[in-house]
Amino acid sequence: MQEAKLQTNLDTNFLKLIAVISMVIDHIGGAFFPDMAVFRVAGRLAFPIFCYCMTVGLLYTRDIGRYLLRLGVFALVSQPFYVLAFHPYGFWENIGQFNIFFTLFLSLLALWGFKEKKWWLFALAVFTVLWFNFDYSGNGVILMLIFYCCRNRPKLGAALYTLFWLPCLWPSVPGWGTVTLLGWTFDRQAFALLALPLIFCHTQVRPKVHKYFFYAVYPAHLALIALVRLALG
Repeated sequence: MQEAKLQTNLDTNFLKLIAVISMVIDHIGGAFFPDMAVFRVAGRLAFPIFCYCMTVGLLYTRDIGRYLLRLGVFALVSQPFYVLAFHPYGFWENIGQFNIFFTLFLSLLALWGFKEKKWWLFALAVFTVLWFNFDYSGNGVILMLIFYCCRNRPKLGAALYTLFWLPCLWPSVPGWGTVTLLGWTFDRQAFALLALPLIFCHTQVRPKVHKYFFYAVYPAHLALIALVRLALG
């Protein structure tokens, strides 16, 4: 049995299924029910879980080059569907709004540079993800660094993860991206804290899902959303 390279959750197929469900709910809400906060709140689990699974993938992959290539290819394939899903009548004006696969690709590239002490690569990936219009900006790099550096210190990792999202709970002016609960208005990103037990506690669900399912579902569900929006006019 392969020795564990980290002490956090290795049940990544289960985690990815949760992340995919969360992401699809989020995208359906963003495309069809933008005023219903429950869809966007449910979607806050997806990004941190995907970042965690990418970190685990880096530790266990036999070929990081092929891993990054898969991410890059699916990012490119997904881009037109991503733009059509959320901007069906402004395609070319929004082609520079990059999908989350690009963020994950650059964040993973930065983490690999950090792991291998290729500082030029780390700096280049961080600069790119911060400078251009990538979803979540540099948050993916920070999360992956937390997961990697605390891979054998889960209590410290959980504490840093909590601190990372804690500012989202500060009172905010009601508006886009906020949620009001029991009279408290805060950034809906705070619900990413709900992913903490999934990442730092061990589960044993271990569903059998082919790895390419998690890649293919991204462009597939975006294409379906785009077709429905275009059909509805």
